Amino acid sequence: MSIETMRELQAYGFYIMLVAMIVILYSYWFHLKRSEKIGRRDYEKYSNLALNDDLKDNVLESFTSDKDDNRSVKK
Repeated sequence: MSIETMRELQAYGFYIMLVAMIVILYSYWFHLKRSEKIGRRDYEKYSNLALNDDLKDNVLESFTSDKDDNRSVKK
């Protein structure tokens, strides 16, 4: 395989990966916008997470566990 052939394959691979990354980026953006529009998640409140990081600040999401013994060790 000559150097010219390897360079051509490298260029084709670069453009294929570039297009794939653009598709992935826009599909992720579309997913975020759609989730926010439906009301499944509100990503606006996560943007303030770095600013409101004091221990006395409000919790973003509450987590309730069905199991009371998640941390206990069973023998």
